[in-house]
Amino acid sequence: MEGEPISALCTPALVLDVDKVKINAQKMIDRYQKLGVQLRPHMKTHKTLECADIMTGGSRRCIVVSTLAEACFYADHGFDDILYAYSLPFDKVERCAALSERLDLFQVLLDHPDALELLRKRPLRDGRQWHVWMKLDCGNGRAGVLHSEPGALRLAQDIAKTEGVELTGVYAHCGNTYGCRGVEQIHAVAQETTDLTLQFMEKLKAVGISCKSSIGSTPSCSHPVKDMAQLSEVHPGNYVFYDVQQSTIGSCSLEDVAVRVLTRVIGHCPHRNQLLIDCGWTGISLDGAGKLPTGYAVIEGHPNLKLVSVTQEHGRVEPMSGQLDYSRYPLGSLLTLIPYHSCAAAAMHPVYHVHSGGRLVGKWTPTRGW
Repeated sequence: MEGEPISALCTPALVLDVDKVKINAQKMIDRYQKLGVQLRPHMKTHKTLECADIMTGGSRRCIVVSTLAEACFYADHGFDDILYAYSLPFDKVERCAALSERLDLFQVLLDHPDALELLRKRPLRDGRQWHVWMKLDCGNGRAGVLHSEPGALRLAQDIAKTEGVELTGVYAHCGNTYGCRGVEQIHAVAQETTDLTLQFMEKLKAVGISCKSSIGSTPSCSHPVKDMAQLSEVHPGNYVFYDVQQSTIGSCSLEDVAVRVLTRVIGHCPHRNQLLIDCGWTGISLDGAGKLPTGYAVIEGHPNLKLVSVTQEHGRVEPMSGQLDYSRYPLGSLLTLIPYHSCAAAAMHPVYHVHSGGRLVGKWTPTRGW
């Protein structure tokens, strides 16, 4: 279908504007080259080779993944210096060991002494060391050992002194930026996370430990504070696509969003003043829970329409006010949805249709599973 307009696709279909993808990626590369900080892009949003090449500038080095399926996928295609940034799953130690013994640099993350003990009990072959990042919670409230707990420093010291294990770095995710509205609030969270991380690095230095530091989230990395220049690395991911959520936070404008889901009108429901479309939650996801003013997505070019509900394969669309003019939306007509969360929408699709200027130029196939 290359060369055809995206309107020729069967729906629902996820389409990517490759020009916007490249612009978003290059802006992040340039931003951190200027700051003198290593960019380690996260692959979790797209999980494709083509986008990984764009995000790494073709180096195929220095990436973050969220699943071992991603790690193996990228390793199988010539990528190296891979950080598996997920608190070490106890059932996957052998798979992590295989990657550690195969690649020049495969790195794991942990936040509990029991995980460290597992690594100690599974030494790597040929004198190799486990490369470990310690996950630090600096206010996000998800995974990680709390920065203020005495156990955080003890765990870092234990990692550093364990035979066969190297403390490569300290890793903090400032996902609490997702509650921000506007650059000022993003800066406040980014500053706090940076300060707490750097303070922890000083604690390590005081006990003779030297290692890398990394923080990340798309909002904080899209609008960095100057003290982030003191970090070793940053690890954003969503920025390559962006989405409505990021535009609401203030990370980007709606025009920066590179991903859309195409859908068609399949029903007229005058008794409900609604349209029926062929995109349900399997095409757009339930992320965001319909809390946007426009419901589960933004319907591009139709500010008066709202995607009010989604079932597995259907969506219900109605006007914000007034009566629908059904002549404007004949059966089979195309609507374009800008997803609330592009990572979640992308996870619903087995293939991404890539276009430039509305003309198809290829397909990207993501890896799936865990």
